[in-house]
Amino acid sequence: MSQAVRLRVRSVELFERPVTLRLPFRFGAATVTRCPQAFVRVAAEVGGRRVEGAAAELMVPKWFDKSPALTHEQNFEQLREALRIAREAYLGADAALTPWQLSDAAGSVAVAQGVVRGLPRLAAQFGPAQLDKAVADAALHAAQRSWCDGLRAGVLGDPHSAGLGLSAPEAVAVRHTVGLADRLSVDEPGADPDDGLPATLEAAIATYGLRFFKLKLCGDVERDTARLAAIAALLERCAAADWRVTLDGNETFADREALGRFWRAMTAQPALQRLLSRTLLLEQPIARARALVEPIDGLGIGVPVILDESDDAPDAFERGLALGYRGISSKACKGLYRSLHSAARVAREPRRLLLSGEDLTCQAGLAVQQDTLLAASLGVAHIERNGHHYVDGFGVAPEAEAVEFLRAHAGFYAERGGRVRLAVRDGRLDLRSLHLPGFASAAQPHWASLQPIH
Repeated sequence: MSQAVRLRVRSVELFERPVTLRLPFRFGAATVTRCPQAFVRVAAEVGGRRVEGAAAELMVPKWFDKSPALTHEQNFEQLREALRIAREAYLGADAALTPWQLSDAAGSVAVAQGVVRGLPRLAAQFGPAQLDKAVADAALHAAQRSWCDGLRAGVLGDPHSAGLGLSAPEAVAVRHTVGLADRLSVDEPGADPDDGLPATLEAAIATYGLRFFKLKLCGDVERDTARLAAIAALLERCAAADWRVTLDGNETFADREALGRFWRAMTAQPALQRLLSRTLLLEQPIARARALVEPIDGLGIGVPVILDESDDAPDAFERGLALGYRGISSKACKGLYRSLHSAARVAREPRRLLLSGEDLTCQAGLAVQQDTLLAASLGVAHIERNGHHYVDGFGVAPEAEAVEFLRAHAGFYAERGGRVRLAVRDGRLDLRSLHLPGFASAAQPHWASLQPIH
């Protein structure tokens, strides 16, 4: 029997905090060195009681909208606007609704209003995605249930999670990002930063015990071949014998013909045969303007091709499947109900389709905890995690905040070098401390330390 919680959102507070990367993160044509992290706190009324919920997400430039005409600051403002629009829409709901009903109604209105105001759908989704996480947190607190128990009990009222066979995973493997600006070997000049954390692929393998890796493509055959061959040689030398990789195109290719030419050239390279035989998937290679227009059947790509940036509408996955795609990513920044819907579709054809777990440099605290548990609870066995590599621990958050998260989630975090950081051990994250009432967190940001989004 469903135990759906019905609530009304009474207040929504929006905040941000600056984040500076310890290493430049380059994907596609963008290089990120700093950006804000957004925080959302909601107060809701459930049967006359007040409950609160919270969420956080990094506002990464040049992913939600990759227009070269926009500055990074203009990209940040797009996401702030998406949050403001969502706040008004969720506060405007005039009845007590389940979290899923609220998302379906107010979230849809917010996306439509964002598009009318000139936001790409992917950027417009950012606001409702954050509100949905915070509302889910509030509803789970009201029901005194954890994320997995709450989904099984139907607390969110979501029709897609019924019958998913959700589990409460104890751990998940980390898939380490190798960005286009990342150094590979400890022998390279400037490979050792002053913070004592690994700055190269080789050092990260030694520090974290990694066996899964996500490799960014630039789309230039000569450059990609040289870089991937060097990575493959390093993995053979340093990683566990069963290492595996995924490839991320980040919309590098204009159309199917460009992708086809690139893939044929890549597969003709003797130096890449070992790596390609260990490649699990190719993520969003074609720009979103053409990705759901042209079929990719017949290109001879020997691994599943999945969608990521094209996941900006409820029917995106089905449209992709009709064109030859075989999977899609789970990312909390696109919406938790989108992940649940995708998982339900994959469950209908588990031998043919797949759901992957991808990152958007999720930061320590609410963001990485909620996103990790969302994907792992849906059966994702290895998830891209890169926030701990590009940012030092909790960044500029007050030390007391970091310590509170450490105490609340021992095992998920550890203290190293006087800083609280994500604890990746033997290539895995320990998720046991995330299974508690609410959405994956028993600690809160220090709200007074954050900057309001006006």
